[in-house]
Amino acid sequence: MNESILVTGGAGYVGSHVVVELAKAGYAPVVLDKWSNSTPAVLPRLQALAGRPVSSVTADVRDVPALRAVFHDHPIHAVVHCAGLKSVGESEERPLAYYDVNVGGAIALAEVMGEAGVATLVFSSSASVYGQPDALPVDEDAALRPHSVYGRTKRVVEDFLRDLARAN
Repeated sequence: MNESILVTGGAGYVGSHVVVELAKAGYAPVVLDKWSNSTPAVLPRLQALAGRPVSSVTADVRDVPALRAVFHDHPIHAVVHCAGLKSVGESEERPLAYYDVNVGGAIALAEVMGEAGVATLVFSSSASVYGQPDALPVDEDAALRPHSVYGRTKRVVEDFLRDLARAN
């Protein structure tokens, strides 16, 4: 197989687990991370768990020229998008930063994916998009009622990606 899969936020908690599982499944994960919620020190551990080298690029997901370079330097076949700010409490104090990073990052990523002809994207969303659910466990078809800026940014990205998919 050995297809390259870009994992944005690939050194974070969710992203790092995705990287390991992709590598174990025979893919060549490429980590893109700006190290705001992680550290490059995790890379040797990721490689040990993956049982293979893992490419890494230090960049912000909003940096379109850096994203273009990644798609140029690696034959990216698909993307798992885990990059973003993630604190519910902080999102209430810094809403502009959350919209900038979470929504702006998804827009930049979609732009470069379109330029590169890459149409496969898995988005790491959050149960925060459901707010206080009517029932547990929460079904994916449950009403979306996010109660935080963080949850609303995740919902905006979900809606954006759904609109893109319909347009293509």
